[in-house]
Amino acid sequence: MATKRKKEAFKEPAGDHEPAGYHRYKRPLTPYEKYMEEEGIPIYHGIGVYDVRQLSLGPWKRLGGRGIFLQLDGCSGIRAMYVLEVPSAAALNSERHFYDEFMYVVEGRGSTEVWREGGAKKKQTFEWQAGSLFTIPINTHHRLVNASSSPALILAANNAPPIMNIFQSRNFIFNNPYEFLERYDESEDYFKAREEVEREPFRGRAMVSSNIFPDIVHCALPLDNQRAPGYRRINPGFHGFPPGISGGFISEYPVGRYSKAHYHQAGAVLVCLLGKGYSYNWHKDLGQRPWESGKGDLVKVQEYIPGGLVAAAPGGGDWFHQHFGLGKGPALRVINFWAGPSIFRGGDDPEEEIVSNNIYSVEEGGRSIYYRNEDPHVRKEYEAALKREGVKLDMPETLYK
Repeated sequence: MATKRKKEAFKEPAGDHEPAGYHRYKRPLTPYEKYMEEEGIPIYHGIGVYDVRQLSLGPWKRLGGRGIFLQLDGCSGIRAMYVLEVPSAAALNSERHFYDEFMYVVEGRGSTEVWREGGAKKKQTFEWQAGSLFTIPINTHHRLVNASSSPALILAANNAPPIMNIFQSRNFIFNNPYEFLERYDESEDYFKAREEVEREPFRGRAMVSSNIFPDIVHCALPLDNQRAPGYRRINPGFHGFPPGISGGFISEYPVGRYSKAHYHQAGAVLVCLLGKGYSYNWHKDLGQRPWESGKGDLVKVQEYIPGGLVAAAPGGGDWFHQHFGLGKGPALRVINFWAGPSIFRGGDDPEEEIVSNNIYSVEEGGRSIYYRNEDPHVRKEYEAALKREGVKLDMPETLYK
């Protein structure tokens, strides 16, 4: 990641009133951005993707497959994502890295081998298929193997940007001998799929602790109701992380219903698992009713189908976003695709009670817009979109009163 630069002599300003330095300039590339360029595969920029299958992948020499980086709006410096193709009936080159990584299988089936440098036990192997979600323990050797006669397509998310931007050393990231024994203990059941639903200790919502989820597309989801009436949700909890560290979530909206608008800091990415839909994104400075105030043209819209995705809060965060399922079925199911720990965003006082932003409105100290306060355009446009699909709006009228 080190770069050589040509030194230039500094010249002081000619007079007392002329500021030194360039008056306009571009920021330098971050170490992670330089890493993406060095890897030699395409880089996609945008708010989202309708379907990752439509992206043009390039040869990824280091891994032995094909891939493309996804540099989504608002995620720079926080999280990384890429699409990776594993050749049919073949294996990628093994690697290890000093950051956490999570993988969702869009297409294909195969297995992953994991092992420690000089570990006491042999390689551990677990199988995956389309719809599987799993984590790669930090700094362990691993290799993806395709078991089918067709290429496998993987969507990956990790917290490489903050790690690379801090240490600024490719050798430290990819050739570090340190073993995270507290994160990966080689236990025989480390990659055993678990289904027991428990209460997440801090937020009190449903959670399942496992390092592999065989099929998140069709898994059972408990009723949650926070984002919308009938909304279902579960939080994947991964081994090796402290209690309370969020592992993202898998959620589902009933047919004919949509979420309350809400805002939070940037970094969240929703990946469509089932159904089809679209999302609105607008900066909170546009207010709760941007169309009514003549600013609807500033609202960003992203459509998606299974394999598509959207940055939930682009542009540096504090963007309202709202999600809508379309079609007669199946219901819209998405995963908030976690990338691992990044920057701590809590308050100063650990004893202070936190208002649930999904439940309470902006007026009540939360970050949501109640249906009764939202822009009338939202409901009208959604109802029209459902009608084109042959579906009726199924939102209880009491929500708007």
